[in-house]
Amino acid sequence: MLNTKIHSISQQLQHYAINCSISYFLLICILCISFSSAAVTSVNDLKSQQKNEILFNIHAYYVEDLALQQSFETTQPFEALLAKLDPYSKYLDEKELEALFSSTNGRYTGLGIEVKEQEKQIIILNAIKNSPAAIAGVQKNDIVLAVNQQSVVNKDINQVTSMIRNSDTATVTLTIKRNDAIQPIDFALTRTEISLESVTSSLSEFGIGYLAINNFSNNTLHEVARQITKLQSNYGNSLTGLVLDLRDNPGGTLQSAVAVSDLFLQSGTIVTTRGRFYDANQSFSAKKGDILNGAPIVVLINENSASAAEILAAALKDNHRATLIGSQSFGKGSVQSLIPLGNGNTALKLTTAKYFTPSGQSIDGIGITPDWAINQTALSQIDKVVIIKNEQGNGNRMWPDLSPGDPLLLKAQQLLTMK
Repeated sequence: MLNTKIHSISQQLQHYAINCSISYFLLICILCISFSSAAVTSVNDLKSQQKNEILFNIHAYYVEDLALQQSFETTQPFEALLAKLDPYSKYLDEKELEALFSSTNGRYTGLGIEVKEQEKQIIILNAIKNSPAAIAGVQKNDIVLAVNQQSVVNKDINQVTSMIRNSDTATVTLTIKRNDAIQPIDFALTRTEISLESVTSSLSEFGIGYLAINNFSNNTLHEVARQITKLQSNYGNSLTGLVLDLRDNPGGTLQSAVAVSDLFLQSGTIVTTRGRFYDANQSFSAKKGDILNGAPIVVLINENSASAAEILAAALKDNHRATLIGSQSFGKGSVQSLIPLGNGNTALKLTTAKYFTPSGQSIDGIGITPDWAINQTALSQIDKVVIIKNEQGNGNRMWPDLSPGDPLLLKAQQLLTMK
C-alpha cells in the first residue's frame, strides 16, 4: 500500500512540477557556464513584445487583480510594473531559470550559502554541508560586508545575489564580519556543483527517530522514505516516535511538501490553494497509508521555517498527527508558478495563489503557531535537569551527534517518552 502511495505521489510531482513555492531567503548564488552570451540578462534589455507577454500573464494569472496599463508602447518604466508585485514574483533570465531547476532537483553550481536579510544586513543562515563555503569555514550568523571588495552595505538580498551571480570569475571573495573576530575575514570561494542534502537522520536507543528536512526538492519524498526505512531497519522494529526538524527550512516545491505530508497521514486535507484563475484553486488530500504506523510525531519549527515547511507543519498539526514546538514560523503563504516566456529559455516566476491550512487559515505574514512555544535559548527547569543528567553520563542521551543543550530537542524527547 505504501509503495503504491509513493508511486502515486511521484506522478503528482511530475504533473504539478510547474508550481513552485520558492524559498524566501535561499540565496541562489549560481553561475551556470553553458549559456549563450546573447541571453537576456536584465529586464532593461527586454523588448516591447516580451514586456507585453509578461503584462498579459500578470493580467491573467497574478493572485491579485492589479490595475495595469495595457501595453508598453509608452515610455513608462517596466520596473514600475514589477514593483507593484509581491517580493516573490520576478522575471528569470536563462541563468536564473536554470539555477532554479537545478536547485529544485537537489543540485546547483554555486558557493553553498543560505542567507537572510535582517535590519539591512545580509546574514549567513547556513553553509551547506560539503560546499565551498562550509569547507572554507563560513559560519552561521556571519555578516556579509562585501563581495569581491565591493561593499554590500545597504544593499538588499537581490542586489547581493546579482553581485555574486554576475561575478566575472569562478572564485568569489566574500568579506565577512564575525562577532568574535576583531577584523573582517576574507573567504575566497570557488563555485562548484553542489548536491543538496535534503534530509538527514539519527536514531536514539529508545527507538525515537530524528529527521531533519533542510529544504524541499523533487527528491525529498524519496529521501524521507529512505531515511525512515533505514531508521526502522537499524532499530529492528517500527519507530516508537519521530522528531521532525523543520527549523531554518526555507521551503521548496509545493508538491514536495504535499507528498511528504501524505507519508504521515491516513486521511484529511493537507493544504488548499486559492487564486484568481481556475487551476489555481486546488485541494490536496491525504491517501491511506502512514509510514510510521501511527507512532507519535513532534515537529520543530522556528522563525526561519517557511513556505513548504509551514505547509507540512500545519498539515500535521491541524490533522492532529503531530505536536509542534518552537517559535512562530516565518509566514510565507503564497504559491509561485513558473510561466515560460518566448521560446522557453526565460520565465516569469509569478505568485498565482495563496495557500490555506487544513483548518482554513491563511498563514501569509502570520506564520504557524506552535503547540508549545519555546524560545531557542530558554530552558525550563525540567530541561535543565535532563541536561545535567546527560552531562553526568547516564547513557540515555538522544542523538549524541546533536547538541545536548538544544531545548527543543529536549522537549521533544520529553513529549515522546511520555506517550
